[in-house]
Amino acid sequence: MARRALILVEGGAWGCGLLYVQAAQRLGLRPIILSADPASTQYDYFAAERTETIRVDTDDLDALIRECSQLRETCGIAGITSQEEEVYATVGKLCRHFNLPGPNPASIERCCDKFTQLELLAGAGVPVPAYRVANATDVESSAAEIGLPVVLKPTVGGGSSGVRLCRNVDELAEHTAYLFDGKHIRLPSPTQRKWQSSPRILVEEFAQGPLYWADIMGDQIIGIGTSDFGPAPHFVSHGSTIPAPLTNDEHERIVDLSLSCLRALGLGWGPTGIEFRWTTRGPVVIEVNPRLHGTPHPKLVQAAYGVDLVTEHIKLAIGDECDLRRRHSQTAAARKLIADRDGILDRIDGDNRAAAVPGVAEVKFFVELKTPVVRKGDWRDCIGHVIAASPSLAQTEAILQSAVDLIDWSITPF
Repeated sequence: MARRALILVEGGAWGCGLLYVQAAQRLGLRPIILSADPASTQYDYFAAERTETIRVDTDDLDALIRECSQLRETCGIAGITSQEEEVYATVGKLCRHFNLPGPNPASIERCCDKFTQLELLAGAGVPVPAYRVANATDVESSAAEIGLPVVLKPTVGGGSSGVRLCRNVDELAEHTAYLFDGKHIRLPSPTQRKWQSSPRILVEEFAQGPLYWADIMGDQIIGIGTSDFGPAPHFVSHGSTIPAPLTNDEHERIVDLSLSCLRALGLGWGPTGIEFRWTTRGPVVIEVNPRLHGTPHPKLVQAAYGVDLVTEHIKLAIGDECDLRRRHSQTAAARKLIADRDGILDRIDGDNRAAAVPGVAEVKFFVELKTPVVRKGDWRDCIGHVIAASPSLAQTEAILQSAVDLIDWSITPF
């Protein structure tokens, strides 16, 4: 019997997109990627899996419906999904058209507009940073109302692309020009094109304090972790740990706040990732993403608890019952390998030695040799990661350090 297809609208960049392809294959499904640009280098990561890709304008719902209708006739469609936030509302519309399980597209669209999201959260009494929405001419006045330093970010997008801390008026002017030039946009997408047609900037209070995040499936909190970042003015994650070292009271406050976010935004089907800062006034919601957190979070959750969130999301999308029970409980942590300069990656090695360290769950490089590396101050600065897990935080950190010490690379400046 021919395998039914799992349609992935845009495969996603390295990391989670490949996890979806591999999980679909393990479930006996035939993953097919619909992409506006299947020749993009981001799909080189799928070559080893011999993944089918079809070129279609993923900003054109009618074109997607026609393509899915043809696929339904030829091979049958088990489900439609994506790990890309930019097209997830479109996925919801496709699911409704074909009577398949999927997210509420209206809720996803509201959530993906960061200003609308903040309005809904604030209106529901959820603590968020002070914020303003601005065009090119009133960023400075908005920042003055809130008080420097402030965080500037586009109203759509992910992966910290275009997000920067601005500490004075010169940095405000510089980053405002950068955003309105569209230099932060990583790939063409419906939400990015929406931003280009009506560009707006969010000016936010700089909420200071440790960052925590919650991974949710449906309305069930799977785990709460913490992340650390590199130096300002950018917000480049250098590593993450789950579970976060929280008291019972702190844990419950984040759980309650997470559920309040779901209610305020009309979410509750499939995955949600929420980020918080623990400030002097307690936890403040920085952002709610109607998707799984990106790499390496799914692997971290799996290493810590034995729950494969990617597989369980696919099972939801094809109408199967998902299983979110923890198989074990460990402390898992990831250390990201961050490019320290721009140039050509001419050497990176030590992955096999690092992977052999007891307790290491994964060593992954994302950049091929001789590839140009241009730092953007976001997720694209990461050239690889190491994940480890053990019964204790101290032991996990020691394992990570031992493994990372075995990895070396060199980047020749342009």
